[in-house]
Amino acid sequence: MSSPQPSSVLRSPKLWIGSGLILAVVSTLFALLYVGGNVNPKGNLRDLPVALVNSDRGADNGGKHVNVGQQVVAGIEKSAAGNRSISWQTMTRQEADKRLGQGKLYGALVVPADFTTSVAGLTAAPQQGQGQAQAQGQAPQGQTQPQGQGQAQPQPARPTLTVLTNQSAGSIGSSMASGAAQKAAHAASAQLGKDLLGRAAGQGAQLAPAAKLMLADPVAVEVADGHPLGARSAMGLSAFYYALVLLVCGMLAANVVNSQVDNALGYLHTDFGPFRRRTPVRHTSRVRTLAVNTVIMLGLSVVMGSLVEATTVGLLDMDASHLGLLWLYSVATIAVVGISGLALLAVFGTPGMLLSTIVFIAMAVPSSGATVPLEALPGFFRTLSEFEPLRQLTGGLRSILYYGAQADAGLTRAWAAMGIALAVSLVFGFGMTRFYDRKGLHRIPRPEETADAAQEPVTA
Repeated sequence: MSSPQPSSVLRSPKLWIGSGLILAVVSTLFALLYVGGNVNPKGNLRDLPVALVNSDRGADNGGKHVNVGQQVVAGIEKSAAGNRSISWQTMTRQEADKRLGQGKLYGALVVPADFTTSVAGLTAAPQQGQGQAQAQGQAPQGQTQPQGQGQAQPQPARPTLTVLTNQSAGSIGSSMASGAAQKAAHAASAQLGKDLLGRAAGQGAQLAPAAKLMLADPVAVEVADGHPLGARSAMGLSAFYYALVLLVCGMLAANVVNSQVDNALGYLHTDFGPFRRRTPVRHTSRVRTLAVNTVIMLGLSVVMGSLVEATTVGLLDMDASHLGLLWLYSVATIAVVGISGLALLAVFGTPGMLLSTIVFIAMAVPSSGATVPLEALPGFFRTLSEFEPLRQLTGGLRSILYYGAQADAGLTRAWAAMGIALAVSLVFGFGMTRFYDRKGLHRIPRPEETADAAQEPVTA
């Protein structure tokens, strides 16, 4: 009887169904996670932290101290009472600068110290008996300007509100915060304009058209960078891309080390083009195999982490400081991710590669909060971000690259997460492989086991 042709596997329902189910799950899962997390950031936006700073010193008016900045802040808080999209946090300018420099705020709206004085200057400008010409510094018809005076009278300084952005916390989050702050500032200007026009009308003041236009929208809104970054920081995304490189390096290193060790032990063959090489099998325990993989991973993580930093900082001139700490962080990240991947491969075998891809890529990227802020993600992804590695790694790198390596700017959380991940991976990996060894679940039956099985009598 002739043996089946190799092409007959194409007629195997098991091959088609098995492969199809795996790929269907992977493609659906990636689509759900990647697109589902980012498809509607404005609709999912909840409690985006933005500072509300009133530095206004106020001014005395008619024996009464007036602080227009407090009125602006109170109006913004009142209008935002039923809206959970933005979390307006009232604080001092010093505290706002500190939190912007830790990545804990996406932006700020600042009322300057002379705000009340500037507003009072608008209403103190000449309003009666002089038309638009005098407002422009020209004398009324039939009169001459006194000697020594310029052609234009001093114009009142227009009050300003400053919107601070923070790209270091994420470009999209900073843009959302800036948009909300500018909208609130313009709304406050419109409300203040109504009050000023109403006050002028109550006093019977005759306003020129230009003066009416200025009083209708009296506040200028300026946008400034609350925590400036270097030009080679990828607009606040260099930490995310660097963290993603470390994560991918660790995951791929685990696959490479695992296959290379299996080749060296004879469990797998190696193909070089049309040539195949296979070494004799060296029977060893699963625990020992994982230990060998771990030692190699630790050694190669030093090489990979060094090359990643040398390439990005040295060759590509990425903005970076604390280079020694950055090197240690890079090596540790690759080592921890690689050992975690090796544990999954040792326990689950070939499916461990798929699990690594899902854990380290599919679920990690959309829950990292690096591109779309966590506050703009659905609740499921916010939950994932509590333990998914990329969020922790990006936070630590932001601290090193942007925030002077402050411990409470994400660095402590990152080191703690790496320590927990390493401990869990070692306990899980070595615990399960030891269990397999004690149960006699060897990867390839040992010669003595094969001989014993052949000598067993066959019973009816």
